[in-house]
Amino acid sequence: MKSVVLALPCALILAACATPPAVYKAEAFSQTTPFAYDSSLNPAEACEAGRRALLSQGYRVSEKGKERVEGSKAFQPVAGHHMTLEIALVCLPVPSGSSIYANAKQTHYELKANSSSAGVSLAGLGSISLPWSANSENLVRVGEETVADSDFYERLFSLVESYM
Repeated sequence: MKSVVLALPCALILAACATPPAVYKAEAFSQTTPFAYDSSLNPAEACEAGRRALLSQGYRVSEKGKERVEGSKAFQPVAGHHMTLEIALVCLPVPSGSSIYANAKQTHYELKANSSSAGVSLAGLGSISLPWSANSENLVRVGEETVADSDFYERLFSLVESYM
């Protein structure tokens, strides 16, 4: 009985330690950000430069109006693991031209194998089991995160600037 009484608090303490911290606590909401770039061009021209920059790197691009561009690109770093990188650019007017806001999201996928089998029942003859097995593989999303690397955005905005 004593061991059960001692085990319960230990289990609760371990469970509390295993809980991931709330991610919103790390949000600084700083006025300096790697996600923004100021341009002297108007918003439509700035987003056009962004569209050309993404196209030049092999991104599949879709326009969401003159002041918004989205691009996506697929990667396979190792067999069985796939990733997509999606970049959204929003170009908003400011007195000196425009600000380009960028957000990149990286999504991770893994190849999961599924096996299935089937049998046949014939009425009047009873059940006859003839197993047919089939294997199929599906990509399953296992996680996604916003890219927060300031060097990534610095390279992106440098390329966008070269198309201005």
